[in-house]
Amino acid sequence: MTSENTPQVNPSPQLRIVPNHDASRYELWDGEQYIGFLGVELLEDGTVDLQHTIISEQFGRQGYARTLVTRVLDDYRERGVKVRATCSYVQDYMDRFPGYRDLLVTSPGPGARG
Repeated sequence: MTSENTPQVNPSPQLRIVPNHDASRYELWDGEQYIGFLGVELLEDGTVDLQHTIISEQFGRQGYARTLVTRVLDDYRERGVKVRATCSYVQDYMDRFPGYRDLLVTSPGPGARG
């Protein structure tokens, strides 16, 4: 990937992604400060639907959403998990960073009508 196609993530060394399986999401924390989350749903076919990305308003436009999505997608790539993107932010992310499109499932989702 070229540098323009490589996501620039927030450089804070205290950023961490915390899986919250009970709430079906991955949370982003900076130290003890909650930043936001990426809502996910594990589907019957083993893929994960990325449903919504929510960042607290005071942290908007600082690269936190991009950081959250990048780290979650990198984790899924390492584990061989394919994703569906119903979240508009993730859809835009895939357009901006085509190096992540290989993670997208190309077949219709479970329950889809054709």
